Amino acid sequence: MSEAKVIVEAIGLQKVFYDFWKRPKAKAVNAIDFSIKQGEVIGLLGPNGSGKSTTIKMILGLLNPTSGSLKVFGNVPSHVQTKVNIGYLPEETYLYKYLTAEETLHFFGSMFRLSKEQIKHRTADLLKMVGMEASAKRPVGEFSKGMARRIGLAQALINDPALLILDEPTSGLDPIGCREMKDIINTLAARGKTIILSSHLLSNVEDVCDRVLVMYGGKIRAEGDLKTLLNVEEKTRITSAKLSPDVLEKVLGIINESLESNESQVDHPTMTLEDYFMDVVNKARKEQANTSGAEMGSEIASFLSSDSSEEILRVLNETPVEKEAEEVVEEIQPDREQLEALSTDSEKEELPEVETKEDKDAQNKALEDLLNDKE
Repeated sequence: MSEAKVIVEAIGLQKVFYDFWKRPKAKAVNAIDFSIKQGEVIGLLGPNGSGKSTTIKMILGLLNPTSGSLKVFGNVPSHVQTKVNIGYLPEETYLYKYLTAEETLHFFGSMFRLSKEQIKHRTADLLKMVGMEASAKRPVGEFSKGMARRIGLAQALINDPALLILDEPTSGLDPIGCREMKDIINTLAARGKTIILSSHLLSNVEDVCDRVLVMYGGKIRAEGDLKTLLNVEEKTRITSAKLSPDVLEKVLGIINESLESNESQVDHPTMTLEDYFMDVVNKARKEQANTSGAEMGSEIASFLSSDSSEEILRVLNETPVEKEAEEVVEEIQPDREQLEALSTDSEKEELPEVETKEDKDAQNKALEDLLNDKE
């Protein structure tokens, strides 16, 4: 079996913020090293001000490192094609409140230049997956925070990203929604998606993450897989079927004889409150009890393919960073459909030349005026 590819790699990564006089004000991230491999679910932990958000913003290309090296899919985070392959759910869900859930996903799909057919099918699949199919025509501004988080997750997946960054994904969700969100994360990871999860709810991190990075004061203070970090070597736990009092007394006698002091305890295993809650809910579901709340669909959207990460890495490795300039030029080219709506060559000649983004804005205004005149 081939070794998993590295999706994110940081070496000596540092971010310093300066005041107006260019004096160092805060060292938010202080020379950290880490790597994240394909298919891993990584928990990024730490108290407020520890550097988590700054690290995420650098991975997204929203902030430039002060020093050190940061690669995402083998390229600098600001590389345009790299950004196309990242999905991001911020801590606060920023959506246009007058758009419906369906229109919101159409909007984000168009930003990734998906075809109309792709947008249509992906929107339907995602709305079903996050349990918002019945609310597809409702304006987002009417949604509760939990419902907005579901749409936020859907928009983060519309481009079928190889790297998914989730900041407090269960914020505002009820216990059922939290469990469903964790099930989705586990399923996406099983399909080869790489996921970075930042959360203050440690129980959520414990349930889904393979490894954790614990930050404090801009540094990584601890890292490793959860099983190793949480294992208590100094104690032994024995689990069995319920024992009769006589058998239990004999077992305790044998254990105490081997210990220097009487440190053994006997109790019954307990389930977590979440497990108990879900058990009650599942029993109600089997009785077909009705609920007006949103529930996640039973299946992951089919377009979230398992082999996309391998293909993305192959394409990005074959695409030089210089092509980013070509992408920017393409973005400011005339809108072909609108140009074709203009009937004469003389009208087309009236349009300004396009060389910069400002020229594009001027051209859009000219197009709008011409089309309005035709109407």
